[in-house]
Amino acid sequence: MIRESLDQFGRKIEYLRISVTDRCNFRCVYCMPLEGLDWLPKADVLSYEEITDIVRQLAPLGLRRLRITGGEPTIRPNLDRLLEQLRAVPEIEDIALSTNGVKLPAMAATLAAAGLDRVNISADSLRPDRISKIARRNLGFEPVAALRAALDAGLKPVKFNVVVMRGLNDDEIGDFARLTLEHEVHVRFIELMPVGDMAGLTWEHVVPSPEVLERSGEAIGALNPVGGPAMGNGPAKYYAASGAAGTIGVITPMSHTYCGTCNRVRLTADGRLRTCLYGDHEVNLRDPLRAGQPMAPLFEKALAEKPKEHQLLQMKVGGLKALSQVGG
Repeated sequence: MIRESLDQFGRKIEYLRISVTDRCNFRCVYCMPLEGLDWLPKADVLSYEEITDIVRQLAPLGLRRLRITGGEPTIRPNLDRLLEQLRAVPEIEDIALSTNGVKLPAMAATLAAAGLDRVNISADSLRPDRISKIARRNLGFEPVAALRAALDAGLKPVKFNVVVMRGLNDDEIGDFARLTLEHEVHVRFIELMPVGDMAGLTWEHVVPSPEVLERSGEAIGALNPVGGPAMGNGPAKYYAASGAAGTIGVITPMSHTYCGTCNRVRLTADGRLRTCLYGDHEVNLRDPLRAGQPMAPLFEKALAEKPKEHQLLQMKVGGLKALSQVGG
């Protein structure tokens, strides 16, 4: 019998996002200050063996899906070793990676061989000069090259995550949409969220998802809702043009929240279990783990305290400067 872990609102929690580092090789304008942050001391960061131990203890409680994140996870050495260890946990059915894609052309085949199933690539522009402007780093990132490397390695479905910002990259909505006509890629347009430093971004930079869908349809033709196993059970709603190889997804944390169906929690790089990706409730797992204490009681306690919804709209977390409501 497969056990389920339910939070205080009856939501089944089966998905763990694992941050393997707080560091990143980008300094995106909506995420991180140009000068970077105060990085975690190495001794505070969970080892791969500690991460695997936590997963091994939580998997019998209903954990089935993992996502490796950061910071930028591919900059942590020997990431394939962690994937091999996690793949060996019997209950785990799916392992995904979220990456900015810079190192993916060189790493995709190795990561796939180690047990990675699929990948999400953050790609806020298809133009090299604009990528450098948004990321505030010029690392030669070519989103389409990363896409092809992932597809060639069998890391499917491949998803592009595009944070849409009015006046910065919203004129590329059509270009991203057209990728789905020929490539087996799921382009997911994400509403700008008030997280991180924001670098002067305000509510006026938010492009609501209904507008994104309208402009996508203008570029590639009428969009029809689609679903199926490849879409997963995350926050995106998917659409496709007739005959397209891929799909268009929209993620709407600001104009239409999806907290009611949330199925996930996050493990930070220094071993704190966050029950809301955009909240501040967390439980320290690292110190009890290193003291030899079991993880199950701490996990169950954390789920009993998981909040009903994120606090972005209430401005209790995040950094958008203006307080007007999102339109659309």
